[in-house]
Amino acid sequence: MTSTLISQPKLNAPTIRQLDNGLTIIAEQMPVEAVNLNVWINVGSAKEQNEINGMAHFLEHMVFKGTPNLDIGEFEQLIEERGAVTNAATSQDYTHYYITTAPKDFEQLAPLQLDVVLNPSLENEAFEREKLVVLEEIRRSEDNPRRRTFYRSMEACFETLPYRRPVLGPAEVIENLRSQQMRDFHSAWYQPRSMTAAVVGNLPVEELIDIVTVGFEQHHNSRNEHNRPNSPSVIPELPFTEIVRHEYTDDTLQQSRLVMLWRVPGMEDLQETYALDILATILGQGKVSRLFRELREEKGLVNQIGVSNMTQTHQGVFYISASLPSENIPEVEQEIAQQIAGLQAEPIAARDIERIRTQVANRFIFANERPSDRANLYGYYYSQLQDLAPALNYPQHIQAITVEDLQAAARKYLNPEAYGVVIMRPSES
Repeated sequence: MTSTLISQPKLNAPTIRQLDNGLTIIAEQMPVEAVNLNVWINVGSAKEQNEINGMAHFLEHMVFKGTPNLDIGEFEQLIEERGAVTNAATSQDYTHYYITTAPKDFEQLAPLQLDVVLNPSLENEAFEREKLVVLEEIRRSEDNPRRRTFYRSMEACFETLPYRRPVLGPAEVIENLRSQQMRDFHSAWYQPRSMTAAVVGNLPVEELIDIVTVGFEQHHNSRNEHNRPNSPSVIPELPFTEIVRHEYTDDTLQQSRLVMLWRVPGMEDLQETYALDILATILGQGKVSRLFRELREEKGLVNQIGVSNMTQTHQGVFYISASLPSENIPEVEQEIAQQIAGLQAEPIAARDIERIRTQVANRFIFANERPSDRANLYGYYYSQLQDLAPALNYPQHIQAITVEDLQAAARKYLNPEAYGVVIMRPSES
């Protein structure tokens, strides 16, 4: 039976407003006693040049190191005094900053959030101090087996696309960055036409829009803007034509890691991603998924296995990852390839499709119940696509996928005889 949640015509109904300066504001009133402001900047590591790889993430750190109006630490102190929270994140395709406040505090605190994003001091002394923090983060990341496996996998998957580079950047690049380069980067990218402000919470929509508009106009100085660099054209890479292996020995591992990768469509070809989302769930999301049930529960070949369809802007990755004893790697790889071949050859039972479609759609709905979730959803989709329709209609797209669509997607994108493989083995004692 289809969930009643799915029968709703839309997940929600935000208002979109574009200011004359180019800033897009997306606002929605939501009857939860909180307001979240999520500011998205359409730049991440994929838009950097190699010589400044890691700049977007480094700048995310520096945004919180004071402005001409706020001393270092003052913004966080004012936030904490009101019981609000703030944080930020950087990815390949975007950077975003967010704050969650009580509705009564939003008018006071939202302009502070905009001030730190628009007017970071970027002073050289603070820059050099924070550089040490970023370098330590890079070292910790390199010491993390899960992250190290992921970085190696991205390098294996992409030969030319910037998704092969780490978001944090290489230590040798960060060590040589200068504060003036960061000022130029901020001036070029942190411009209203590259920004989306999503705001959701329990205030009237027009009040939310007015608070963000006034705060932005108060703190934005167009005289500081530089011309934004032209982003190089990005052409998705062709599918693998054979099995391409990369094997490593890793002294820190207790168990081996096996990753299998396929290049698949990204957000620029969004219609093609819905079937892949469902295939990822069928294969390896949850305890009733095929790979978990067969390889872990029935045969005991793996300790952990999971599947995700990573939908990046220009190109996605269908990613299967397992932790397992080294001696089981050949059999597990063969079993995974056979499961994919089975998806291509045998239609999935209608009752299973109905259950899985509802599971995927409802998971999406349940993950967007809080103001912060909702603002995050709007900011992400609009900053990447300049369109909210895919965010609002995701459950309907999922429910429309047929058995034939799933078979076609498996045949088109998941070749069981051509993919990338990364194997990480512990050293032999």
